[in-house]
Amino acid sequence: MAVHRSIRLSPLRQTRAAAGMISILFGLLCCCWALGSGQLASGQADDGKRFICRAIPLSGDASCPVTLLPELNAGSQEEELRNTVMQLRETILQQKETISKQRGTINELTTKLSLCASATDDRKYDKGGPWGKEKQNTMGDVPRDPNDTIDSLGKTMQGLKDRLENLEQQQMRANVSGASFPSELRNLLQRRLGELEKQLLKKVSNLEEEKSMLSNATAAYRLKTESTLNALVERISELEKGGGDFKSPEQFKLSLPQRTNYLYGRITKTLPEMYAFTLCMWIKSSASPGIGTPFSYGVPGQANEIVLIEWGNNPIELLINDKVAQLPLEVRDGRWHHICISWTTRDGQWEAYQNGERLGNGDNLAAWHPIKPGGVIILGQEQDVVGGRFDAGQAFVGELSQVNIWDRILKPVEIQSMANCSTYIPGNVVPWLASNVEVFGRGAFKRPLELCQERLPNA
Repeated sequence: MAVHRSIRLSPLRQTRAAAGMISILFGLLCCCWALGSGQLASGQADDGKRFICRAIPLSGDASCPVTLLPELNAGSQEEELRNTVMQLRETILQQKETISKQRGTINELTTKLSLCASATDDRKYDKGGPWGKEKQNTMGDVPRDPNDTIDSLGKTMQGLKDRLENLEQQQMRANVSGASFPSELRNLLQRRLGELEKQLLKKVSNLEEEKSMLSNATAAYRLKTESTLNALVERISELEKGGGDFKSPEQFKLSLPQRTNYLYGRITKTLPEMYAFTLCMWIKSSASPGIGTPFSYGVPGQANEIVLIEWGNNPIELLINDKVAQLPLEVRDGRWHHICISWTTRDGQWEAYQNGERLGNGDNLAAWHPIKPGGVIILGQEQDVVGGRFDAGQAFVGELSQVNIWDRILKPVEIQSMANCSTYIPGNVVPWLASNVEVFGRGAFKRPLELCQERLPNA
């Protein structure tokens, strides 16, 4: 965009020129008055007439005829000054018109700058897909990629800077030639350019934040996808192995028929550091007194990090870091029961579910203690040291299946859906798989599990 303008005298120069002309006029009047006064001083009588000198062309009459003017009084001087003021007013109006035209040029530049500043507001891309469709605007095609957008805005800013430099050079040439370039236009352009630079920096910052968020979301989605794929590969591997005689890797049970200190199962996976967990399992036992220890997790320095035990005539107890809470669960009827225990380090809150129904809850159980990682999970025995030194009096007698562990508090609806056979949710920390369970001791077996409907209490 080129700005065209003609070089005109500024209002200040025109005003000074008019004042100079008035001064010359009054000087001539004073000279003529002085001549008349000299004649009066030489003794001539004052006849009330005044003379004025004026310029004539070279081809004019050389006799220089003189026109007699009546005596100037105060009224005629006031009229003459009024005429001069009117002429100056007309000059000022002309200068205002010139300024108005220059403001029109400024408005045009402001409009173009506003269009450039608002160009980035129209760039939006479709969610979950590639960049949005191509869109046209008054400033040309705006790229939809953040890097292209930054480059485009940078080129626009450089173009505006070049235009401002051209205007400043024109001002310098105008100053050299004696014309004055309006400083208002230059200040306005500089102010608008500064505002546009701030807007550009803000847009660039926003685009960088969006790019960072998009990158983080992509990384999180990639990790989630990789985790899902790894679980799927593991499941496919189990299916390829056939899972022994089981219909699927999780459709088996661990049978521990005798109360000894050498029959047990060991889960090959360990636990990470956890601040909350949910432990669920199907359990069947008719042992008396007490079903023993269906689950224990020990770590170096604390063999009773997590223990589920019922011994003697005591109720089932949950131990966290050797701290005890009694659970209102009854499973010694020789039937299958689905039980879940959830715990969080915050205030040591716990809940106990049996057959999908919450039967009890409490708090202050090892509050603010994180579950330590790297321990050993034993099914059927209580550990006095990590991974061993079992007591036959605390051994579990019965059957266990689908022992799953999550590092979060399951929702009641999730627990209920597993208890009524609506769905099966494998643990995200420890899933129940045939390849994850090792059996020790003659008489302990992994056997096919009954159908879920056959395990329900009303079956």
